[in-house]
Amino acid sequence: MNTGVLLLWYQEGVVFVHCPLVIDEMILIHVPFLRVNGMALFPFVLVQRPNPSPRLLNHERIHLRQQLELGIGAFYGWYLAEYLYRRWQLGNHDAAYRAISFEREAYANDHNLNYLGTRPWFAFWPYRRATQK
Repeated sequence: MNTGVLLLWYQEGVVFVHCPLVIDEMILIHVPFLRVNGMALFPFVLVQRPNPSPRLLNHERIHLRQQLELGIGAFYGWYLAEYLYRRWQLGNHDAAYRAISFEREAYANDHNLNYLGTRPWFAFWPYRRATQK
């Protein structure tokens, strides 16, 4: 069934979603005014450009996995706390963003399109170590 529109329905205690833009268990949404290339907000991936690269999609899929592992609230709480700490530690936005453990794991592995198939649970953990200024 490919109608070109998002369909939601409820059956036997489960909400089903049909969307023609579902790619590997994520719902891809094109947001042309997004200020970043991509953003994972489980189960959605928001992208600035209509045809994102496989590497960008893999990067965002890594974040979706991290969100599932920690729970969405804990993930965003940790992400924000770590960003604020890194911002204080490193002194600027770009360095702080790149130093967040979740981003470090994603950037280190987004080129490997098979990474999620072999990624152990909580693989971001070793990336939380302090970074240098």
